[in-house]
Amino acid sequence: MVYAYSFQQEKMIASKTNLPLDFIRDLKGFLNYISLEKGLSENTRFSYEHDVKTYAEFLVSHNITSFSESNENLVTEFIELLSEMGLAASSKSRYLSSIRALHKYLVSIGKSKNDFTDLIELPKIRRALPEVLSFAEVNAIIEAADTSCPAGLRDRAIMEVLYACGLRVSELINLELNQIIFDAEIVRVFGKGSKERIVPIGSIALNWLNLYINNVRSQFYRAGISGNTVFLNQRGKKFSRMGIWKLLRNYAKLAGINKDVHPHMFRHSFATHLIEGGADLRAVQEMLGHSDISTTQIYTHLDRDYLREVYHSFHPRS
Repeated sequence: MVYAYSFQQEKMIASKTNLPLDFIRDLKGFLNYISLEKGLSENTRFSYEHDVKTYAEFLVSHNITSFSESNENLVTEFIELLSEMGLAASSKSRYLSSIRALHKYLVSIGKSKNDFTDLIELPKIRRALPEVLSFAEVNAIIEAADTSCPAGLRDRAIMEVLYACGLRVSELINLELNQIIFDAEIVRVFGKGSKERIVPIGSIALNWLNLYINNVRSQFYRAGISGNTVFLNQRGKKFSRMGIWKLLRNYAKLAGINKDVHPHMFRHSFATHLIEGGADLRAVQEMLGHSDISTTQIYTHLDRDYLREVYHSFHPRS
């Protein structure tokens, strides 16, 4: 989607944000550019917009009148300010990535002569190992759903698919009927940047999905609202991220699991259990939709911990 603004709208935005019009115009052009070039989701676009506006406000406070007047020292000072505000390294990295993308855009349209942001190092990020559930815990949470009622059957299908395919919560809530190929036992998933990938789905999850679609989905369906969305809430709409989070938290509580269970934990568990079972790292990368295998490699650390645990549990001289 391209966002076009009239001159009056630009003035209104500027008055609300206290930014000079030159900043507003460059911001508008930048957001249109990245939306077209990168096919970003709405959430990612809003993140870029938030980061660049915050950066612009910082520049204005230093009497800078346009992005093209900025320099390496100012950006470094801005990142240091974020540190003083207590932002984590991951958040600072996101801000710097947004600023880099902006200045690359300004160079590409001739508003800046060079991109000095390449000289600025990203803050070091300590990658924490993700918390995962054991297979027994996943099983207990899934089986906590009362499948004798429509909502329980739907929830069972949601959790089965989430774990069977390792989906992101956004991919789950936006899943449509035509993305499920029952005969081939695969799901067509549209991930970040609308990139498509094919993920296998097991017979158990397919069975519960089939039961839900054929027997109870019609009870949640609302004409003109539901469309082809697979998982519908009580109002016939797609679930929100928070709705799925609350659903999992409720079933974890029913199952007696004392962990802060969230949708991404099911995704972490999916990957970890595959690698523990001997799955190839490249295959797991493909199923998760990671563009960089280094993102997937974090699960090999979890696998080593698992192997170490097995060793100490069963080796006679451990």
